[in-house]
Amino acid sequence: MPAARRAPVGLLGVDVGGTKVALRAEAAGRPPYERTFRWPPGADPDADLAALDAEVAALRAAWGPVHAVGLAMPATTDATGTVLTWPGRPSWTGLDLAGACDRIFPDSHRAYADDGDLAALAEARHAGRDDVVYLGVGTGVGGGVVLDGRLVPGRASAEVGHMVVDLDGARCDCGRTGCLQSVASGPATLRRAALARGREVDFDDLRAGLRDGLPWAVEAVHASGVALAAAVVSLGELLAPTVAIVGGGFADGLPGFVPLVGHTARLAARPGRPAPVVRAAALGGLSSLHGAVQLARDLVRTSERNAVEGT
Repeated sequence: MPAARRAPVGLLGVDVGGTKVALRAEAAGRPPYERTFRWPPGADPDADLAALDAEVAALRAAWGPVHAVGLAMPATTDATGTVLTWPGRPSWTGLDLAGACDRIFPDSHRAYADDGDLAALAEARHAGRDDVVYLGVGTGVGGGVVLDGRLVPGRASAEVGHMVVDLDGARCDCGRTGCLQSVASGPATLRRAALARGREVDFDDLRAGLRDGLPWAVEAVHASGVALAAAVVSLGELLAPTVAIVGGGFADGLPGFVPLVGHTARLAARPGRPAPVVRAAALGGLSSLHGAVQLARDLVRTSERNAVEGT
């Protein structure tokens, strides 16, 4: 009697952001499921988790079962899974993230990792590169480092956004002054543009101003590009990666932004030590999301390998 055909394994990636959450589910023989939703107003962790739970339930009902879940998280957590800090959503401080995952995904293999690390891994694998630094520009600035095909330093995430680029610079959400994030993040760029313009600037305003060559937009974006280029050059000096990949929703949405970073980095290189080649993220603003799916896939492979080995 032929063996019963095993149902396709459902993989779910969840990219948790400060203002919105993206989900992508994949399984062999089924179209992928993609959905993005915004956090409910009020920044209440209980309401946030209830919204995520409802979205996952809707995904299961419409698409099918989920066997493994990877979460890309910008928050810093301790060894027990408790959120220590998340400037993008401060109300989550003290949240039992591990317990929340247990409740929302009770029948799935699950794990979470830093969103910048997962984005770096996804982009490196997509590009077929073993040595990559990644900088993701959105609500904050995330990042990750892949050397010899592995994330480093491994024991902790590579907090590229909190590299100090100007000790006398703007105050970062983390409480320190001069972090790369305080200069180059989307909100930081918009604040600088609004100050120069004399009134509020949203992302569409910035894009239009940049397209039209208006000084308040060009100068605000240029300052962000210069700060990112400085980070790329510094990472090149420390780690000698072949490629620096710039992604994230904010960077992905600004025409000419990544070439600006690359050009500035080349000019800042010193003789005998060229800066890493700067490329736009191949996965656009979805690098972390694809990395989360990859984390779910790795969970399944680990589970299958352990089953074969009897561990």
